[in-house]
Amino acid sequence: MTMSNTGNSDALGALKPSLPLLSILNMAVGFFGLQIGFALQNANGSRIFSSLGAEPDTLALFWLAGPVTGLIIQPIVGYFSDRTWTRFGRRRPYFLLGALLASFALIFMPNSPALWIAASSLWILDSALNISMEPFRAFVGDNLNTRQRTLGYAIQGFFIGAGGYVGSKLPEWATTVGASNTANGLAVPDSVKVAFLIGAGLLFLSVLWTIFTTNEYSSEELEIFEASETSALALARQADRFVPPARSFGIAAFGFGIVSALTFSLIAVGVAERQLAVFAVMVGILALLLGYNSLRLKSDRAPGMVGSLMDDLATMPVLMKRLALVQFCSWFAFFTLWVYLQPAVTSFHFGTSDPSAKAYGDGSLAVNNIFAVYSLVAWGFSLLIPLITRAIGLKLTYALALIVGGLSFIAIWKLEPSLFWVSAIGIGIVWACVLTLPYAILADALPAERMGTYMGIFNYFIVIPQLIVGTIMGTVLTKLLGGQSILTLVVGGSVMIFGAALLIFVPYEEVD
Repeated sequence: MTMSNTGNSDALGALKPSLPLLSILNMAVGFFGLQIGFALQNANGSRIFSSLGAEPDTLALFWLAGPVTGLIIQPIVGYFSDRTWTRFGRRRPYFLLGALLASFALIFMPNSPALWIAASSLWILDSALNISMEPFRAFVGDNLNTRQRTLGYAIQGFFIGAGGYVGSKLPEWATTVGASNTANGLAVPDSVKVAFLIGAGLLFLSVLWTIFTTNEYSSEELEIFEASETSALALARQADRFVPPARSFGIAAFGFGIVSALTFSLIAVGVAERQLAVFAVMVGILALLLGYNSLRLKSDRAPGMVGSLMDDLATMPVLMKRLALVQFCSWFAFFTLWVYLQPAVTSFHFGTSDPSAKAYGDGSLAVNNIFAVYSLVAWGFSLLIPLITRAIGLKLTYALALIVGGLSFIAIWKLEPSLFWVSAIGIGIVWACVLTLPYAILADALPAERMGTYMGIFNYFIVIPQLIVGTIMGTVLTKLLGGQSILTLVVGGSVMIFGAALLIFVPYEEVD
């Protein structure tokens, strides 16, 4: 089913109409369930792996599932969802597929009999969440006009905050109804198993709500809106793209190939840690893709999916390129938090790394409460973002949030557990803004026909910092930070503050 607000294709020049608040709410309900899935894995993934025998300095490797699957899946899903026009819609078929797979993975992950099976379940879970998440981002850009996009992404942030709170509190709520919060030997506590089971059901139902209560515009309607919609970046959006020559892609392929080969060489002689092999493989794959595109351009072949993605990557709008650096910094920080908050709090503040100890269980609940409070704050603060941005602008709001968030990361090092809520408030503020403002800024610079593709490519700068954290932070932790997990949060907070400074160079003009 498609929307039909334009009457017919003769209404050339019609502007995309504003949608009622209820319609925007229905579009975002699915994010409530998706974030329950993310929250459960973020707050409990390290606990599950530790309970099944993983060592602290290897945890980041297990968390590579998210960035690797995001790097591969989101651009591909974006590419195909841009070209998917069915009776069921353009983006909604991907919502359903992702929800089915994610629900299955949530049920299976905490019930895994071995560490490698739990890690495999995380890969399935992250793949599934990525299949749904990228089309949800493009969904807002498709359906809302320029004036409503900040509101649309803010409402997504509202449901993300709500889902994050529920997902983070589910293990604690499970303990209140009798589920055990500890387990003997290499086993996952019942409280975690019950939480994941309930989360799977909530995820699936919330995505179904969005599927059955929303409509999508047809390709013809979007073309009409694209031709007439105005914004401060309209000229940049409508300009013809200049694809770099084959030689440029070849040079880039050679450079990345050298980096990959050099990294493998350093691993082979024992200078670099083995986990850097994952980074080397990903860089090598990028070199091969760039090399392929160079050969394609030389032979003047049709681009296909790989060629189109490489061309789009090379022709990103200037705003997108610079905003991507800010995105890199904020997600570097958050991935560090998700991986290391559990061992940081339990070892530094509760004095144990033994998953079977009562103090470890108490520390784990403290970690869940940090996630819950910051998700709750993000839930409420998301509703204030449209008001704040109208008063001081998108960029300034974003910069201030990154500074507050970075300082809140660092503060966990010095605060007593009873005061963790102070840091959680600041983290919630920046989390709401990270989920809203980059996409509100970016959507104005993207053409409708490639909205999904570019949103998928923008996701590179979410997953690349996660890959870097996953491959080098273990080495940084043992070699530079003396094995003190708490100091990784200081590193992450500092990088986030640096991201605020980079916003100065993002050429965005507010739309009146």
